[in-house]
Amino acid sequence: MPTLTPSSAFAKATADKSEDTRTYECCILYPNPLGQKEEAELIKEIEALFSEASAKLMMKDVWGRRGLAYSIKGFTEGNYVVYYYELDPSKLKEIDRALGIMKNVLRHMLVKPPKHYHMVKYSELYEQWMKERETVEEKRSREQEEKVKERVAEKAKRQARQQHEEKKRDEAKPAMQGDVLTEKIEKLISDDSLDL
Repeated sequence: MPTLTPSSAFAKATADKSEDTRTYECCILYPNPLGQKEEAELIKEIEALFSEASAKLMMKDVWGRRGLAYSIKGFTEGNYVVYYYELDPSKLKEIDRALGIMKNVLRHMLVKPPKHYHMVKYSELYEQWMKERETVEEKRSREQEEKVKERVAEKAKRQARQQHEEKKRDEAKPAMQGDVLTEKIEKLISDDSLDL
């Protein structure tokens, strides 16, 4: 009786398929007011789940506490952790089911990033953004200070011009002699047209 043996091409294809791994991004949301011990246990449990599936951890990015758009199981804030794993696609459903029933996991999402996807840690981008934001704010404040200095300088120039013009006017008017001034005052006082 003949026995069926797989051809060498079929054996090679199945061997390649078992070694075929893809990169997956896994985002985990768990409640914020979780004790340190419980949080550490949850993280270990999640990482153990992936290691059981022979997944290779490429990167772990802890986003930390974030507010939720709506409450989930009574929680309005949660902590996010994003993992990047190289994983056999056949084990993906198993991991997805296990994460779905895992205690203290509010939500999870497993996605396959597009080809040539560049993994960058959120924390690094956040720090870079904060530095850029500081430089932008410093630039704005410096520009505002320069505008204020220009306004102050213009105002000082205007005041100096006005004072200079007033001095010229005062100098241009000849000062009245004491006798002439006395005569004019007496004339005004003695004028009959004044109705006091």
